[in-house]
Amino acid sequence: MRIKKQLENLKVIGDRVLIVPDQGTGKTSSGLYLPPTVTEKENVQGGYVAAVGPGTPMPDPDSGDEPWQPAGNSQGVKYLPMEVEVGDYALYLKKFAIEIKYKEVQYVIVPMAGILVVEREDTGVDLSRIMGE
Repeated sequence: MRIKKQLENLKVIGDRVLIVPDQGTGKTSSGLYLPPTVTEKENVQGGYVAAVGPGTPMPDPDSGDEPWQPAGNSQGVKYLPMEVEVGDYALYLKKFAIEIKYKEVQYVIVPMAGILVVEREDTGVDLSRIMGE
């Protein structure tokens, strides 16, 4: 995958997600072309997850009341893992997104709190049974 090769030297920090945003067609189902200002006003946008940070850093439980003091048996920083995976299609709030351009490709960086829902191809759960279909 071309994007994966471009992102080899890029590391996402914390609970952030790097997304390749959908450009959209700017066209309605009836064939009417919409100006860019119409799509800019949408609150929710979507795109494919290209890279994921390690998650939310968690405090060391051995640090006690003085978290700035080095812990004797510290194993390094521990993270609360991310729910989003590379390849997921994510819907996110546009107001949380920060637009960047890296190696001539447009991306957005979104914190985990700004992601509303993800679509994953293989979940392993049969939802038709749950939804009564």
